[in-house]
Amino acid sequence: MAREFEVRREQDLPATPQQVWDAVATGAGNLGWLYPMEVEPRVGGKATRGDATVVAWEPPRHFAVRATQDGGFSNTLSYRIEPADGGSSHLRMGIHWVHTGVVDEAWAWDAKTDAAEKHVDFYQHGLAEYLRHFAGRPAAYVRAQRPEPTAEPADFAALRRRLGLADDAAVGDRFTLLSPGPGSDPVDVVVDWLSDDFVGLRGPDALYRFFNGSTWNVPIWVGHHLFAEDTDEQQDTKAWTAWLNDTQNQEH
Repeated sequence: MAREFEVRREQDLPATPQQVWDAVATGAGNLGWLYPMEVEPRVGGKATRGDATVVAWEPPRHFAVRATQDGGFSNTLSYRIEPADGGSSHLRMGIHWVHTGVVDEAWAWDAKTDAAEKHVDFYQHGLAEYLRHFAGRPAAYVRAQRPEPTAEPADFAALRRRLGLADDAAVGDRFTLLSPGPGSDPVDVVVDWLSDDFVGLRGPDALYRFFNGSTWNVPIWVGHHLFAEDTDEQQDTKAWTAWLNDTQNQEH
């Protein structure tokens, strides 16, 4: 029995179609706003995100990659890019899921579709931030997470306070982020996304992304995109992992 789900979003982007293509269809571009995914540039080529295959390759207009997952899922990530007025681009971005095995219980399916909707919105916003502020700059991706899932919303609220976010913080607010790691200097950042599920901060050389695990009972984690030339990916990963798991400084 098959069950299908689809997320579709559209937006105008501050970039040419070629710049958008380079951001979504290349490994270097993906590091700047999404996650590490190298792409073999042809239909039938492989993408390094699970068991994924390129199913559409029409530069700079249409790119799609399909991944197969445990439990009978297939998951297609698709981008269609069109010119827009003023030299910008219009992007249609979406995820199409098909479950061809035993259909999940209603609560599990609802959780997956809720996560897909919210993550597409967050990543699509991140794509615009990348194109507006960092397009073409080499990036390093830093991912760190806590070891255990959480179902407690207060955990993410405590993380927000540790970052320096006020309880009444709003998008557009500016503050100083105390980055972890030896020798790290304070960084002036602006809040570019704020919700119960995600926090997005933009610095002069970084997009800092924080993901709330309690919404879907998974670990709290971070996925940062760092553009400074002197970035040490291993050191930054170690530092952010230690910061996430510093239980002595986690306020509740």
